[in-house]
Amino acid sequence: MEIYNLVSFCGIFALMGVAWLVSESRRTVNWRVILWGTALPLLFALFLFIVPAGARVFIFINDVLIRILDSSAAGARFLFGRLALPPGATGDQGETSLGFILAFQALPTIVFFSALMSILYHCNILPRIIRGFAWLFTRLMKVSGAESLCTASNIFVGVESALVVKPHLAGMTRSELAVVLTSGMATVASNVLALYIFSLQKIFPMIAGHLVSASIIAAPCALVMSKIIVPEREIPATLGVNIHPHCDREPSLVMAVIQGANDGIRLIVGIVALLLAVLGLVALVDLLLVSLGGLINDTLQLHVDWTLKGLLGLLFYPFALAIGVPAGDAPLVAKLIGERAIVTEVTAYQDLAAALSRGVIQHPRSAVLAAYALCGFAHVASMAIFIGGTAALAPGRAAVLAGVGFRSLMAATLACLMTACIAGTFLTGGSILIGG
Repeated sequence: MEIYNLVSFCGIFALMGVAWLVSESRRTVNWRVILWGTALPLLFALFLFIVPAGARVFIFINDVLIRILDSSAAGARFLFGRLALPPGATGDQGETSLGFILAFQALPTIVFFSALMSILYHCNILPRIIRGFAWLFTRLMKVSGAESLCTASNIFVGVESALVVKPHLAGMTRSELAVVLTSGMATVASNVLALYIFSLQKIFPMIAGHLVSASIIAAPCALVMSKIIVPEREIPATLGVNIHPHCDREPSLVMAVIQGANDGIRLIVGIVALLLAVLGLVALVDLLLVSLGGLINDTLQLHVDWTLKGLLGLLFYPFALAIGVPAGDAPLVAKLIGERAIVTEVTAYQDLAAALSRGVIQHPRSAVLAAYALCGFAHVASMAIFIGGTAALAPGRAAVLAGVGFRSLMAATLACLMTACIAGTFLTGGSILIGG
């Protein structure tokens, strides 16, 4: 074990301490959630990173996902030709790639994976897995069946996870609704994982396995952080009760594929619109901040980066150290985490890939921990999307959802960092999983 492993382990409890400081009720602590919400992901990470059989499972999952991703590119190459060829690749007719183009190479994989997830739902494979995770959370942590089910479904899907508990939303407590939002923002949808894998796989061959691992670990971490920041002070209607997911199955496999592909297209449109709007607004804010900050730097002889990314990098610098990132890489990783908070994880992963390709990350451990810490929808735009999407299903709870929205964003951010801590507890320099 290295010193950084100990730092990551201690970071788990440091992050819980931060959550407790901003808690709505510091005297109300559900120790059972904290105990099992920490033990379960630690045991899972121990199996993956330390046990040889776990490492083999990890590598198998990584290889399968990469092969599936390669298959998903067939449609994009047919439609877009050389525009869809990744950097360095050569087409069937000898044409060469024009370089990395997000819109033509990475985004189309979302359509394929959305259709694949729809097939797995139609065949009742994913609902069975989700019920298994939900049963485990409910039984061990003694939380409500509704919040357990929603948290479990977020391992695989995104904002639509609230649909699986639609009949229960109207009667959920404030703490349960906070879990719904937190678990949604602390995890990522499986179809969007394909986007991150595509961006990083060439320079980070084990990224697929790490992102799947992060998605699973993040679920109990979300429960822990949410229950610390917005603790339960009522009696949930489904407390300790296992419930089945509410979902509308398509009448046929063909319809499932069609619906999944259409959902993927809508998701791509949403991502594109979000990036266009948010990146433009951030650039405008940066222009104002840099102009004012330049005067301050000149007057006080400072060297502060006054962009939003730079300022948030300063805020998250202690957190980067706490999760076990070596000091030399901590400023860069902190900036990536700060960037995710305002301009989404899509651009943060793009910048992580660029940093790896330029060789500016000194320690392989830093890249792995950054991948785990960024694996979540924990950003301002996502908070608005999850509040709006959930409120549309339960209009009577809109005020409560808005009231817990920012606290849920804080909980989701801390849950993503806790996910990195858990991975960092067992990640060693000699691990075959550290970077491929």
